[in-house]
Amino acid sequence: MTETMDSDHVHPLKLFELTKSEKRFLYTSAPMVRYSKLAFRQTVYEYGTDLCWTPMVLAKEFNRNNFARDSDFTISTCAPQPPTIVQFGANVPLELARASTLVAPYSSGVDLNCGCPQSWACAETLGAALMEKRELVREMVLETRSHLAAAGYSVAKEASISSPLGRSVSVKIRVHKDLRKTVDFITTVLGPEQDRHIDFLTIHPRTRHTPSSTPINIEALEVLTSMFGKKVPILVSGDVFTLSSLPYTSELLPSERPGLTELPGLAGLMSARAILANPALYAGYEACPWEAVDTFMNKVSLSLPPPNSHFGYSCSF
Repeated sequence: MTETMDSDHVHPLKLFELTKSEKRFLYTSAPMVRYSKLAFRQTVYEYGTDLCWTPMVLAKEFNRNNFARDSDFTISTCAPQPPTIVQFGANVPLELARASTLVAPYSSGVDLNCGCPQSWACAETLGAALMEKRELVREMVLETRSHLAAAGYSVAKEASISSPLGRSVSVKIRVHKDLRKTVDFITTVLGPEQDRHIDFLTIHPRTRHTPSSTPINIEALEVLTSMFGKKVPILVSGDVFTLSSLPYTSELLPSERPGLTELPGLAGLMSARAILANPALYAGYEACPWEAVDTFMNKVSLSLPPPNSHFGYSCSF
């Protein structure tokens, strides 16, 4: 990025503004179980990732258990902390709100997981099961914003972007087989234009039952970004393998390949499988360079939290 800033507390909306001014997408790493820990986040940040996600953290356990807090959310006190979004799994507004205030001093924002398709999560009314609970998701988002504001954090959209206490609230979703249900879901969760409930949205354009081996639904993505892309920044998750092989294009990522769908309402990319295999993906590498492996190994050896730590503090260089 062309502007230097305090990575610890940069507001995600500021990152969207900066990358748009640079005429490129915002580059993000996905929440991945067991993998999106501190050392990995620091590594991908060194190789061009703008915004990192933690693995999904279960809000109820996080609120109640010191061990869960130490193991689920590790931060660095001795090196740049990548701009980080803490993703929560929750189905009770108060649980999400309380967990969000606990991580707010150490993160750029919080995200509600409405996309995990795993059967255990859906059985607990977490993840993709929430795609059938749009009113509940809206309540969780509103409760979280209210608690963050009461704790002294700025969640007033434009006013919060430049504030050191500005924090974002976002949602990551999948799509329905009947796209009209997805439109209703986003409309409900997004809220009125004068008082948006979420700061940005991540769309994984597969249904809960679509395997990852099936290509993402470009038509659904085109419809949703066209409808909502001017109202809120939108990230796409799924099939972000290399920057040169994306199955769509926009003014933020010119492509010489003919016949690609134009997505002017898309603001950023989120990679999971590809960035796990190649942490230097956004730096333009087609395959993982050895120096990225070396960087990760150096960081992981230093990022284990000491006994009785609070929120997994560690010193990684």
